[in-house]
Amino acid sequence: MKRLILTLSLSFSMSLMYGQLTLEECQRKTQQNYPLVHRYGLIEKTKEYSLENAGKGYLPQFSLSAKATYQSVVTALPVSMPGVNIKGLPKDQYQVAAELKQNIWDGGEISMRKKQAAASSTVEQEQLNVDMYALNCRVNDLFFGVLLLDEQLQQNRLLQEQLERTFKQVSAYLDGGLANSADLDAVKVEQLSAKQKEVELTYSRQAYVKMLALLVGEELTETTTLVRPTPEGKFFEEVRRPELSLFDAQADRLNIQEKTLKTGYRPRLGLFVQGMYGNPGLNMLEDKFKLNYMAGVRFSWNFGSLYTLKNDRKMIDADRERVFNNKEVFLFNTRLQVSQQSSAIAAMEQQMRDDEEIIRLRTNIRKAAEAKVANGTMTVIDMLHEITNENMARQNKSLHGVQLLKNIYQLKYTTNN
Repeated sequence: MKRLILTLSLSFSMSLMYGQLTLEECQRKTQQNYPLVHRYGLIEKTKEYSLENAGKGYLPQFSLSAKATYQSVVTALPVSMPGVNIKGLPKDQYQVAAELKQNIWDGGEISMRKKQAAASSTVEQEQLNVDMYALNCRVNDLFFGVLLLDEQLQQNRLLQEQLERTFKQVSAYLDGGLANSADLDAVKVEQLSAKQKEVELTYSRQAYVKMLALLVGEELTETTTLVRPTPEGKFFEEVRRPELSLFDAQADRLNIQEKTLKTGYRPRLGLFVQGMYGNPGLNMLEDKFKLNYMAGVRFSWNFGSLYTLKNDRKMIDADRERVFNNKEVFLFNTRLQVSQQSSAIAAMEQQMRDDEEIIRLRTNIRKAAEAKVANGTMTVIDMLHEITNENMARQNKSLHGVQLLKNIYQLKYTTNN
């Protein structure tokens, strides 16, 4: 395990050194960096303490008690004998007692307390797994958000290059009398708008990278390149989310709670040794302080829990039904998401098949517009419109590619496959 962690850390450091970062690395580093991960250790320690405390129920139990009382009437012999002075008990009585008990059979209570502690710890761990798994969705949003902005910046740069070539062409047309200064101003406006868009996209990317860096726990620079993921294998729609393990753990805990009810009406058996010092002692007829002791076996059987046993079981059944209902609702909603996301992927794939043809046609239209401007049969404004349309077609193709990837990985997150 240490070698694996060292290898992963070194690979991640090397990727940062060369300015590249993958989606899997972001998810893994986020799982290690997020403060919530420390709760795993706390849950395990709490489990150990609970099990240790429950196990101490088998150790001898020591108790100490003291009392002082005054009675209005004390026990007295109902007869009197001539010449015999029978002294009565004092009305003020005192006693200090110490008792040592050793449990022999507790009806299985200690064993069930251990099982309850382990079950509660499992529920907490599964809930934490759910919370940690949700981080992957946040990482995906930021990661593909940066990729989307990168594609937009790339298309923006291509647009600016195209507008720069157009500016030179219009300048030549201006010298040849085929264009006027207003046409050149129209090209400049488009150039300025493209530069403004570049600034907007750049600052948006910086914000996304900063948020991703906080999750990853590593410093990411503007030059850090996010590696575009490549989906592998088939996508299965079977749901394997950690929430299912949480529901199972909750159901197991309820089963243990139901079994624990049996310990309430089972008999108890134990040994005890009791030492007492007081007045009177075990000899009730002796009016003086004495030290006495007794030892024996104690058996008890309390049937009080039977009064509420039926309702207790009904409450556990209601909780079990609630857990089952929550699981069914979760599966229903998740399968609904899977259906929607699968349809979105299919629709995006169809759109991408049409993108190449749209770009080809838009390129032909733009070239024809340039030729018409050169021949003086089209205005520069109309040509700029066609240039913008071609750029939008290329931009749509790039955005569709990133959106398709995001939809695929969102489906992977939804099903955990």
